[in-house]
Amino acid sequence: MALLGKRLRRRQMAGVMSTEDRRTRAHLDIPLLVLTYILALFGVYCIAIATFNPDKGTELSVLNYIMNSNSASWQAVFCLASPLILAVMISIPYELLRAQTTRLVYLGLIGLLVLALASDKISGVSAWIPIGRGRTIQPAEFIKIGIIMMLARSFAATKQPFTTMRNAAYNLIVFGVPVLITIAQGEVGSVLVMCVIFYVMLFFADAKPWVLITIAALAVLAVGALFGYMMVSGSQSFRLQRILSFLDPEAYTNSGGYQVLQSQLAIGSGQATGRGTFVVGSLSQLNYVPEDWTDFIFSAIGEAFGFVGCAAVIAVYTLLLLRMLYLGFFTQDRYGRLIIFGVAAMFFAHIFENIGMTLGLLPITGIPLPFLSYGGSNFVTNMAGIGLVLNVVRNRSSATVYAVPMKLHTGRRSRRRKRRALA
Repeated sequence: MALLGKRLRRRQMAGVMSTEDRRTRAHLDIPLLVLTYILALFGVYCIAIATFNPDKGTELSVLNYIMNSNSASWQAVFCLASPLILAVMISIPYELLRAQTTRLVYLGLIGLLVLALASDKISGVSAWIPIGRGRTIQPAEFIKIGIIMMLARSFAATKQPFTTMRNAAYNLIVFGVPVLITIAQGEVGSVLVMCVIFYVMLFFADAKPWVLITIAALAVLAVGALFGYMMVSGSQSFRLQRILSFLDPEAYTNSGGYQVLQSQLAIGSGQATGRGTFVVGSLSQLNYVPEDWTDFIFSAIGEAFGFVGCAAVIAVYTLLLLRMLYLGFFTQDRYGRLIIFGVAAMFFAHIFENIGMTLGLLPITGIPLPFLSYGGSNFVTNMAGIGLVLNVVRNRSSATVYAVPMKLHTGRRSRRRKRRALA
């Protein structure tokens, strides 16, 4: 029996070889956590700079500057509560993420989107739900996580998405329903992020080239047709004004081009090393740049820390994205890999568009800068995305399995035995 057991184990080892790889092991990824909190803590500091009020004092500690700013103090509260968000996301059983409960979460978030659609408009957009004491939540932020989880589940179930009409219809419905509701709300910026998430996940799900090319072509035609219709119809939409002011901001200095021109002026005034923090008379302190503590926080960073500070922020964001891509490429589970790439796509869309619009390189869309811009809904969504990535990495397989052909382990003796048996 002992001899039989040894032979059986040898055959199993000959058929499959499993090797431990530190890159694929299950672990709590500390580098990703460190990069996340570097940005989150720096964001609280930058919001305090952007909302600095000299009437409350000019020789205070950083903590007092933060406490004197309503926006910065609330962002600090979000930051202090973030470990709880991460703990909840990490502790969710991995199989529960893949179960039907994902669909229930998605449908619940769709319900919140519809509820926000029926709420009062703010600046022409009905995207916020009041929760009391002047606080609101923005479901369009949360639904991004729902889309990532649903698409990952669907794409992982097939070798290639969009290979059948049923599969294509299901994926388009999952993606299209929140997009249409968000468009009805008037929140176009979030729609652009959803589109990037969908396309990037489709790419990493090994969709056929013709599928990717077709979707990209249809998107370009749709945007071109919409822009042409607004131009021909003489639309007075503020979105059209944003596009026109992007093309020629000097022609709209008193309307759509004012914000981006002031942003460029603030960033340029920082020069190489910046004007410093909490400076009386700075463009940030005088509120020359509208919304410089939310969507245009990068302009406040440019003025305070200059080119060096802006480059450092972009470098940290680049490391964050590269770290997620690294974790995704070494995750063997298809569902988990798509989750990571979806979250990375969400961050990339926000970073690229926000920095681009503050520099005048892209149209203004109202997309916040992750962890740096003020906003509870976006901050919670970003932390939930990081928590999802950490959950996947913590629960992934620690071994890479390679199938080894049997003939590679067949020596001369085995061939001689076969010849004797034939003889």
